[in-house]
Amino acid sequence: MSSSAVALQDPRPAAEAAPQALSVVAHKFGGSSVADAARYRHVAGLLRARSEAVQATVVSAMKGVTDALIALAHTAADGGDWRTPWQALRTRHLGTAEELLAASAAPTVDWLARQFDELAELLHALAVLGTPTREAVERVQGLGEVYSARLLSDHLRALGEDVAMLDARDVLVVQQVDLGVAVDWPASEARLARWREQHPAARVVITGFVARDAGNRITILGRNGSDYSGAIFAALFQAQELHIWTDVDGVLSADPRLVPEAVPLAALSYHEACELAYFGAKVVHPQTMTPAISRGLPILIRNSFRPDHPGTRIAAAGDDAGPVKGLTLSPDLAVLNLEGAGMIGVPGTAERVFAALRDARVSVVMISQGSSEHSICCVVREAEAETARGALQGAFARELANAQVQSVQLIRGISVLAAVGDGMAGTPGVAARLFDALARARVNIRAIAQGASERNISVAIASADADKALRAAHAGFWLSAQTISLGVIGPGNVGGALLQQLDAAQARLKRDANIDLRLRAVASSRRMWLDDRGTTADWRRRLDESDLEADLDRFTAHLQAAHLPHTVIVDCSASSRVAERYAGWLAAGIHVITPNKQAGAGPLERYRAIRAAMAASGARFRYEATVGAGLPIVSTLRDLLDTGDEVFAIDGIFSGTLAWLFNRYDGSVAFSALVREAHALGYTEPDPRDDLSGTDVARKLVILAREAGRELSLDEVQVESLVPAALRDAAPDEFMARLGELDAVFAARHAAAAAAGKVLRYVARLDRDGRAKVGLVELDAAHAFAHLRETDNIVQFGTRRYCNNPLVVQGPGAGPEVTAAGVFADLLRVAGTLGARV
Repeated sequence: MSSSAVALQDPRPAAEAAPQALSVVAHKFGGSSVADAARYRHVAGLLRARSEAVQATVVSAMKGVTDALIALAHTAADGGDWRTPWQALRTRHLGTAEELLAASAAPTVDWLARQFDELAELLHALAVLGTPTREAVERVQGLGEVYSARLLSDHLRALGEDVAMLDARDVLVVQQVDLGVAVDWPASEARLARWREQHPAARVVITGFVARDAGNRITILGRNGSDYSGAIFAALFQAQELHIWTDVDGVLSADPRLVPEAVPLAALSYHEACELAYFGAKVVHPQTMTPAISRGLPILIRNSFRPDHPGTRIAAAGDDAGPVKGLTLSPDLAVLNLEGAGMIGVPGTAERVFAALRDARVSVVMISQGSSEHSICCVVREAEAETARGALQGAFARELANAQVQSVQLIRGISVLAAVGDGMAGTPGVAARLFDALARARVNIRAIAQGASERNISVAIASADADKALRAAHAGFWLSAQTISLGVIGPGNVGGALLQQLDAAQARLKRDANIDLRLRAVASSRRMWLDDRGTTADWRRRLDESDLEADLDRFTAHLQAAHLPHTVIVDCSASSRVAERYAGWLAAGIHVITPNKQAGAGPLERYRAIRAAMAASGARFRYEATVGAGLPIVSTLRDLLDTGDEVFAIDGIFSGTLAWLFNRYDGSVAFSALVREAHALGYTEPDPRDDLSGTDVARKLVILAREAGRELSLDEVQVESLVPAALRDAAPDEFMARLGELDAVFAARHAAAAAAGKVLRYVARLDRDGRAKVGLVELDAAHAFAHLRETDNIVQFGTRRYCNNPLVVQGPGAGPEVTAAGVFADLLRVAGTLGARV
């Protein structure tokens, strides 16, 4: 044997051989890597740049060719027009050869022309026979790899490389067994040794997918057969590594078509890769790993389009990058459930179930049995579901007749979501995190299975929820950002400020807090825009240019995208009509955040419906900004109650406008002049009576009272309006013109308070007996409410714990920016409950 040949006599697996530099490396290139002449050149350049002494390179057919060849065989056998697609394939291959090899193309073109002439004769024979025999179809569908290997080897030879083409049909001997295709290793090793004596080249290009059986008949290795060929020849050549080149950066944590945020995995163990592959991940077929596992041969999944990327290394041991490495979905399944009290404690029931399914040639994807033995549940492929049910009904016909078995239930439209990772073994809470993520996404689990190895947890779910479930679980294990489908209603002052804050924080939150906020809808009172991209950029222009009329039904339906696990609606309007929607949204699992006081202080029946919807669905309703803008007033009260404190009284100044007016009013300037100044500064509503009436303050007190467990209605609050009765129905302009009519009243009240050493403040109070009052009061100059700044709000809670020294929350309580910040904080709190790192 030549010195460049690979010795086959060493019986030790590669993992047991003495450590050495990589002298032999096997490569396998998929169809996308050799799709055209440019890709062949790229592959050749990649191989030539490597330093190993011996390269064994297995190639697939050009992209799409294998499917085309299979279609050709069946078309011919069915009497259809096979010549047109045959001519297209011939033209593609000959054109690739001419483009790839240029001046030296003639021998390859002639060879390919002869090959296609032989293919035409075979197709003609199939047309005459009128039936696609298995041997003929297998012979046809394996030709693409033969053509591809010739193209690559001739190109390398034209570049001056020492290269040999190995037709796997000359070496590889296999046989069909119950578990698939098995290699006759002794025979294959002997044939390769003889072939290498005649072809000692350092570079060997090998046909994938094809082989011969013990009777020397041409056969194939089945789907994913080229990957299997790569592993087989890596073993036969005793390679130190197998590099499988694809069009992705290795194995991803989930299907990127369903989870665009899926991340490449640096390393997997053989067991992890097998589990992922079994449940449908586009990793490596489990059959491919069989030769690698037995020899300890590392497999590297690489991207031929990005050869500098390290890809994913699959070996005996993975890495410790978290308990769950990846998640997969298996669609088109059904749940089969055998149930009956007569099964309890009866030996052999499970054996009868699976024997019946085996005899019906039904493959079982997943098994689940309760410890009570009352039911046995298994998941089968939906195409085999009726056959499976019929098999069990026949096997248990007697028990069904005498009611020992109640039913054989079939549930269609099922997918299996599997979480896989070696790190799950011995790590508490992994199942809890998976179930929690699915629960938060409102995904119901039909069946659960976990092996004793703890390497896999599988759940059967409705296919309608599958995409959403995958994204929720992926984010739940922090493999990607927690994705939220976000809609904003009311893009006015507060809503506009919120959207600006979101735009500024979106990238940082995704990077640092694992939150992917996707703004998918904005609605004003008249129009709306809907978007699938989920970006906050340029939202105002898009809304202004939108021709969609505001339609909250369509708005909601768009937000509840099947592939996004969580939906949040932020209502920044002041609309009671929108607040009417809250209960329905919450019941549907949509989280609601708002500074709109119409829900918290509106009709008591509506408030009860909102609370009931929250309790039933688990969706969050957050409204911190309804009371003190960005101040943590509601959350502070909630914390007091949740920790077991008892609230006796709530006192507060809840209007930034009224706070500013009475902080400034000292009798030296007319009260009406201060109102006009506040109006000019934008501190008041467009009609200052909305502030002076006290109704807004009363609403805030109702919200806090309800939060404290008091079922208070707005009409039960005693409200002192600062607007004289004569001006309450006047037009806004008339009211502003007659503001001076307030001056004498307030001057007298201020003088009386000053004479007593007190100050005037507009205060809301809820007492121990549940009585609620809002109005202008005189307070001692030393009172906490007497020393506010500008538009500060303040609240003091008198509780069992804080009885002698009330708990006080104080700060700016008005303005679009601080109110928007309060809404934003609520949004982050909701994201935190969904699993984001906030």
